[in-house]
Amino acid sequence: MAPSASAADRSFLEQALALAALGEGTTSPNPRVGCVLVREGRVVGRGFHRAAGAPHAEALAVAEAGERSRGATLYVNLEPCCHSGRTPPCADLLVRSGVERVVASCCDPNPLVDGGGFERLRAAGVRVDVGLLAEEARRLNAGFCERHAGGRPLVTLKAAVTQDGMIAALEGRSRWITAPAARRAAHRLRYRHDAVLVGAATVRRDAPRLTVRLPGVRAERLRAILSPRLDLDAGKPPFGEESCERLPRVYVGEGVSEAAVAPFAGRADIVRVPMRRLGHLDLDAVLDDLARLDVLSVLVEGGSRTFAGFLESGSVDRVALFVAPRLLGARGGTPLLDLRSVAEPRGGWRVIAEDRVALGEDVLVMGRISREAERD
Repeated sequence: MAPSASAADRSFLEQALALAALGEGTTSPNPRVGCVLVREGRVVGRGFHRAAGAPHAEALAVAEAGERSRGATLYVNLEPCCHSGRTPPCADLLVRSGVERVVASCCDPNPLVDGGGFERLRAAGVRVDVGLLAEEARRLNAGFCERHAGGRPLVTLKAAVTQDGMIAALEGRSRWITAPAARRAAHRLRYRHDAVLVGAATVRRDAPRLTVRLPGVRAERLRAILSPRLDLDAGKPPFGEESCERLPRVYVGEGVSEAAVAPFAGRADIVRVPMRRLGHLDLDAVLDDLARLDVLSVLVEGGSRTFAGFLESGSVDRVALFVAPRLLGARGGTPLLDLRSVAEPRGGWRVIAEDRVALGEDVLVMGRISREAERD
């Protein structure tokens, strides 16, 4: 618990985190932020950031509280900003409003802020306490934190897998390994990420639309495809998806000819990147390009070679495995990872499960991933 934090501080900051979570899927490239203003033990203002360009959480809370902001305590999951963007600095607004104390979970890793908001508040005589519920706050904005602290988007590997580790039966048949409840949850994961990425084999086999399909939800995510040789059919999905304003972004090797690119004119954005080794694109270059597009998080949906490439490159931060109570058999099917097995079990990758969610007969396991050898 942060210095000087009380049970009341924790309760109010939990409310701020709950408010921040309401911005799911709508705030990128901004973080999800929620806050509550409390005076004499009573909440006098609330707010959460709804979308980039919309008022920040602090501004909404101060507007609701009015004069009751003076002498109040602000609870917020992320450091108030100190720079001018589409909206004025929140730190200056809090000083002008007469807020007496700020309780925040963590610093903003954006170099334009990164402690500057707290410094401005303290310089104006505002008491600042930082660190309460920091881990929960960073998880809520994992993509934002990774993009600004690590320089690249957060990468989540998502797959529907059987109990014996298969993602498809004979000839790549994978519809459907999981039941409808799990498939709806998979679309919710797409909604939570800025981009959805698949390999060329998945596109050729399944012709996926790569869109978010949830009742009552309108959301478009960047659709990315890895195709070193551009061996795709421009006349099939996801190309020509009329409901999407943004074209799919296809990453190809530098040696792909203009003749091969020509059929995709007006149907895809073709981006040439270096080859890391024979047949494999440089995934660091792919992630760098996505970062330049303000993508904070990428959901990698397959297939097995793409999963293996991201794991081998050390680019996977999290996994989301939908595990179905089925056994398919390995001979002729498709395993989760198309790579040579490690010599010993302890030399593989470890899934550090943080959440297990029952979805009917299926189970969603979500967590961090690390290489076992790193723990020695």
